[in-house]
Amino acid sequence: MRLLVCATAVLALGGLAVPAQAAATKVVFGYAWADGRTGLRLTPATATYRKPLHKLTAVRDAKELRLDYGQASYRRVTVACDLKETEGKVAIDRNGLGTTPCKTGDLTETLAEGPSAVRVEYSGGKAVKVSEILSTWPDAVTARGTIRRAGDSTVLFTTGGRTVKLGYTHAATFSRTTARCSDSWLAGKPVNVDKRGLGKKACSAADLAQVLKTAGHPVLAQIEYVPGVGEINQVWEVYGTA
Repeated sequence: MRLLVCATAVLALGGLAVPAQAAATKVVFGYAWADGRTGLRLTPATATYRKPLHKLTAVRDAKELRLDYGQASYRRVTVACDLKETEGKVAIDRNGLGTTPCKTGDLTETLAEGPSAVRVEYSGGKAVKVSEILSTWPDAVTARGTIRRAGDSTVLFTTGGRTVKLGYTHAATFSRTTARCSDSWLAGKPVNVDKRGLGKKACSAADLAQVLKTAGHPVLAQIEYVPGVGEINQVWEVYGTA
């Protein structure tokens, strides 16, 4: 029998009062990114499981979801919480979900290294349980278009009339046409440029973040990124005008 209750009602089970809203938990799959101190963001994806891997496919026109995981439980696919790799041993259940119980700080460290494939149970804007999963990783593609800063370590990339939000970590590389990594976009003569107009000077993700912050407008670039995951591997400054 189905019982309908108001938002303030409680259900008594074995002498315990359980808030009605506790049952309103939803599930989402996706590639989670760090979003503040105890926040994550992900764009919902469909998941197909073929042991031991999930294949995540982006949902067309899906909106990005932002959740706080400060009070969530976290389960990893590694046999220990502090491992960066599985090292040949995995801890997953029959549905391919991580089973090693870890702490909020472990999830923070995982996300600090880059996007993580996850299954999240959530209610409202709060994550209740975050389960790491093993997933196939799409191949990277290279494209030219314009990028502009959308936030810390995030950009909006526009190419072919379509705009997508992408993120990058400290591991991303930035190749410049300028003399110095700290120069503003396309400042001075193009002293580090190849025949295709692409930058050759090796700079860091921190340099990219600072340059985009001061640019204040879309700039022409070539990028290598992973579709679906939304991760940028490399950005080339392009000699030209956007």
